[in-house]
Amino acid sequence: MYDLAIIGGGPAGVAAGVYASRKRLKTVFITKDWDSQSTVSEGIENWIGTINIAGRDFAKALEGHLRAYAGDIVDIKIGELCAKLERLDGQKGFLVKTDKAEYQAKTILIATGSKRRRLDVPGADQFEHKGITYCASCDGPVFAGQDVVVIGGGNAAFESAAQLLAYCKSVTLLNRSDEFRADEVTVAKVLSNPKMRALRGAIPAEVRGDKFVKSIVYKDKDSGETTELPVSGIFVEIGSVPATDFAKNLIDLDAFGRVKVDSRTQETSAAGIWAAGDCTDGLYHQNNIAAGDAVKALEDIYVYLHAK
Repeated sequence: MYDLAIIGGGPAGVAAGVYASRKRLKTVFITKDWDSQSTVSEGIENWIGTINIAGRDFAKALEGHLRAYAGDIVDIKIGELCAKLERLDGQKGFLVKTDKAEYQAKTILIATGSKRRRLDVPGADQFEHKGITYCASCDGPVFAGQDVVVIGGGNAAFESAAQLLAYCKSVTLLNRSDEFRADEVTVAKVLSNPKMRALRGAIPAEVRGDKFVKSIVYKDKDSGETTELPVSGIFVEIGSVPATDFAKNLIDLDAFGRVKVDSRTQETSAAGIWAAGDCTDGLYHQNNIAAGDAVKALEDIYVYLHAK
């Protein structure tokens, strides 16, 4: 039986794996691949200690860091997808079932992240990474001095707009409903910027361009009238889908499927299970935060395993 099973190969999972090795916790590290949401980014500029790194290189660096420390402590299982967690009968521990094998562990860290909901309109697939992006903090500076659009109406959309206002010529937010889901204070603050405007009842209909995005077409939900808006960047913030179904039988999830955690320790509602990163109900989700949350969890897991 392993001391710990880490599920997920992004920044949270890798940070946990490195710390597990340093703390000499016999660990099984399970991930389908090393990809995270940032893997698709042309350049990540907010990973502390690294001025700029391409998303693919970021993933390779994470893998390299873990492999350098793994030794005979962290048993890395690549190409396996976690299907279900079960509590072991009559024992203190868990059974991790993947699509290829089964593992037993005394503790679990869920670091499976989430996937952004994709924009589903004509042209969206064609221009992904060519003007369409799903990470303002990663890719925003590339669009300095340009006109851009943010799609969405929640806190994430307005927070992305706030970031973009620091360097873009103008930011237009398209919200398909008449009401914003974001906090009123946040909405008021962002909309007070003279470079910012928000269009309610604006439903994205098509993305147009040649080599790169040149415009977005949206439809008025009441009149049905379409409008083409010239822009060079489209930032999509229409929610994300956390990868947590495999654990829903053991831990509490919120209405969006995110793992509920104690923000002090990252422990879940089930003793012996922790979670970190974008799969949790934490208020903010970033690479640095995911890694920090995982380190916090490992500190608590170590104490849990060595408590007398």
